[in-house]
Amino acid sequence: MSKGRSVLIPLLAVTAVALAALFFLSGNRESIKKSSVSASSPTGLEGATDDRPKRKVTLFFQGEEGETLVSEEREIIADAAAPAVEARALLLELIKGSKAGLLSTLPPETKLLQIYVTKNGTAYVDFSREFIDRHPSGSSAEIATVYAVVDSLAYNLKAVKKVFILVEGEERETLAGHITLDRPIVPDFSLIVKN
Repeated sequence: MSKGRSVLIPLLAVTAVALAALFFLSGNRESIKKSSVSASSPTGLEGATDDRPKRKVTLFFQGEEGETLVSEEREIIADAAAPAVEARALLLELIKGSKAGLLSTLPPETKLLQIYVTKNGTAYVDFSREFIDRHPSGSSAEIATVYAVVDSLAYNLKAVKKVFILVEGEERETLAGHITLDRPIVPDFSLIVKN
């Protein structure tokens, strides 16, 4: 066997394995839209004004009755053509917590790692480990957290019909032992109370 063939065969094997892994990991998510908006200032200049169009959205935080959600308005950058971009902006605002003194539903140390929105209306939201590690215990807190995420996305974005919550890129059985997270969750607007 020539020296050129002995190098070519392992190279082709590595390429085939890489392509198979890429195909396997991509799944059937169709043309998933990946958000590329960072949490920092888009211009890199702190304090610079952002002239991009904005729109009002409604976020949901935990109510005093425990398993209820109370609304709070915010402004995010508008980009109706890219639901993942608006979803990222919306969730970053949710992580910041309430400006009106409502109970925050996500630990403030939580980082939003990725968000994808498929054509069939499923949003895949990937949070950092702090989403679980810093979460207060109890069924009321867990219900408020899960549905604050799901309802905030579905209420504001027509492209989102259900939400699949991941932690560090992996499926979890539950957040804290009460709500199943191993399948997409549909919104439950009955938890929302008028404020």
